[in-house]
Amino acid sequence: MNSIVLYFYNLFAIFLPETKFFRLKCLILKQAGVVIGSNVRICSSVRIIGDGRLSIGDNCWIGSQTLIISSFPAIVKLGNNVDIAPKVYIGTGSHEIDMIRDHSAGKGISLDVLIDDGVWVCTGALLLPGVIIGKKSIIAAGSIVTKNVPKYSLAVGSPSKIVKEYNTINNSIS
Repeated sequence: MNSIVLYFYNLFAIFLPETKFFRLKCLILKQAGVVIGSNVRICSSVRIIGDGRLSIGDNCWIGSQTLIISSFPAIVKLGNNVDIAPKVYIGTGSHEIDMIRDHSAGKGISLDVLIDDGVWVCTGALLLPGVIIGKKSIIAAGSIVTKNVPKYSLAVGSPSKIVKEYNTINNSIS
């Protein structure tokens, strides 16, 4: 992504109504190098930062005050029909632990975050670098996802744990 275009997008978007002008916001983000599908709705207070990559599938919603940080060479990839609630954090960057030098945060690392089709990420969730969220899974409000979440699952807590798995045949809980 072009971090300069993103900088101006983030400045400009705050002056737009939160849930209006979705096409305009997507058009500007495409100019920054974001890959965006059709019928994508991004609230104006969403912040997208970094020089990594971002791909958003069709029919996605990204709620207010969400922060997406993608650092090179990683990608944040949202499948189709993904719903991101307000105040969610999605980030690709972290550090190796370094107990030898002055700073415990050692060499920077950048790992992909992949969110499959139909996922619902609830308010205040944190998706840390390197996680894969399986198809039609739900990340509960306030959860911190540090490990992969299998498809058709409900992940809850800090760190998140799988508490339910859904049977896709009759939409019931296993």
